[in-house]
Amino acid sequence: MRIRSAAPAALAAVALAGSLLAASPATAASHQGGLHLGYIQFDSPGSDTRSNTSLNGEWVNIHNSSRSAIQLKNYKLKDRTGYTYTFGSYKIGAGKTVKVRTGKGRNAAGVRYWGRGSYVWNNTGDKARLIKPNGSQLDSCTWTRRGSGAANCH
Repeated sequence: MRIRSAAPAALAAVALAGSLLAASPATAASHQGGLHLGYIQFDSPGSDTRSNTSLNGEWVNIHNSSRSAIQLKNYKLKDRTGYTYTFGSYKIGAGKTVKVRTGKGRNAAGVRYWGRGSYVWNNTGDKARLIKPNGSQLDSCTWTRRGSGAANCH
């Protein structure tokens, strides 16, 4: 009897969680640990002046939730139209995050620069994809409206 009475509550919880996810402006593909897209600042704060500062105000976090470092060489970050950032030799530590900024800058621990002179991510909707060296998609995150200019893809 106790199991049967808990089942409706569990179904209601699943239905509520599903409706909350559907209301979210960003949707993320499921991932099973390891690398995944995190927070994305798709609309650079302030006016879009195309200055390097403004371009670098647009960025994507990639998080390693595994217990081991992962070599990102030849991993790709792509938008819906095909703009592509390809990682050179870069090892992301266990539990660490690397930020990929759109503009130019000096690569350092925890930050990589795409080196572009124009914006990548569309403010009104886009899809960020993380692609393995073998070409298969590892993770993705989609947003459909401007809102705060950021998407939480966890």
